[in-house]
Amino acid sequence: MKTKTPKYITVLEAIDLVKSNDEIVVGMAANEPQLFMANLHKVGDRVKNVTVTNCLPIQNAEFFIDSKWNKTFFLDGWFYTNVLRKAHENGNISFIPNHLHFAGTKRLYHKKPNIFVTASTTPDKHGYVSLSLSNVYERQMIDAADITILEINPNFPRTLGDVAVHISEVDYLVKADYPAPTLPVVEPTEKDTIIGQLIASQIHDGDTLQLGIGGMPNAVAKALINKKDLGIHTEMFTTGMLELIKAGVINGSKKTLHPNKHVACFAFGSKELYDFIDDNPSVMILNGAYVNDPAIIGKNDNQVSINSTLEIDLTGQCASESLGTRQFSGTGGQSDTAVGAQNAKNGRSFMALYSTAMVKNPMTGEREETSKIVATLKPGAAVSLSRNDVDYVVTEYGMVCLRGTNIRERANLLISIAHPNFREQLRKEAIEAGYLYE
Repeated sequence: MKTKTPKYITVLEAIDLVKSNDEIVVGMAANEPQLFMANLHKVGDRVKNVTVTNCLPIQNAEFFIDSKWNKTFFLDGWFYTNVLRKAHENGNISFIPNHLHFAGTKRLYHKKPNIFVTASTTPDKHGYVSLSLSNVYERQMIDAADITILEINPNFPRTLGDVAVHISEVDYLVKADYPAPTLPVVEPTEKDTIIGQLIASQIHDGDTLQLGIGGMPNAVAKALINKKDLGIHTEMFTTGMLELIKAGVINGSKKTLHPNKHVACFAFGSKELYDFIDDNPSVMILNGAYVNDPAIIGKNDNQVSINSTLEIDLTGQCASESLGTRQFSGTGGQSDTAVGAQNAKNGRSFMALYSTAMVKNPMTGEREETSKIVATLKPGAAVSLSRNDVDYVVTEYGMVCLRGTNIRERANLLISIAHPNFREQLRKEAIEAGYLYE
């Protein structure tokens, strides 16, 4: 543990600490250190071979957006967003395959950071800051890094859990005043609403939930409005969850692990969400290595996991993070939570997807409707959730349970919830693959 008196420095002094060959890790999502990221390119003329590791980034930082720096800075990502997808073509960005609960642990096995930078609250009267909106791997990196820099910001909520860091553990503090990044609420589509209602029909009073972001999870949240005594044990604390807490639907009273507490390892949502979690003892932001551990998740009786996928084959393999070889997002906590929920007494896991997508035809350049339920995944597609771990699958055409089924049964079940326009072709391909027989 560091026991220094931290020094207040400017962001330009912070980036001057960067040396050639440094390994830098930065905070995740809303905890991304915006000042550091926005200015890092300014040392590009005097350093080389600097690697930055991040997760769910939100900022278009010049050091990886501008291809002029692609021989100077390298970026390794635990989870891609649109920012990284666009910049990937520059040739200096690579993905780190991971399960979220092991992201920090396994990275530290591979390499130790010279510098760790994240956003935090300002120090309180006792000399503690809160890691605020993320503790997926942040606490682990503070313990491991040679140098820790915090962008202390009065606009960030003071969350509770195991996010308290005494400034004696920190080397440098940079004063910041940008607003905590927010996520707009995505209104559910008609398909989202149908899927949400199907999933909600399988959620019972007293269940504990893991939900993600986007239209489908928001639709599920809306469909739960008449449930009672739900709980939260989730990787991401969302605005949709807040709405259910305000409505009295979520209170955590029936949880078998951390009863009456809303447990997550990061939060990302609205300003209202941040105001709610600020100094709120009912919300626990705990280390991601704990929160997302499938063994821990399984200690919640009646745990429900709800995730989405990009494509599923007729055996149940879910490709949720890549389009063929093109990295789109990341595994994140999908496998953690799906397996964890099924470890739980009366637990259930749901994988949701639209039955079709509009995909550009490489020959004509026109967008064509294609099935997201396929006989075989696209070549090179990453399997985010093994077919061994798939439970319920839901599209706007229905819901099926694959638990304990054989390949023939799975193929028939999945074809039954595919878009009607593709069922005949899927059946023909299933026969060719040997999954079904004439």
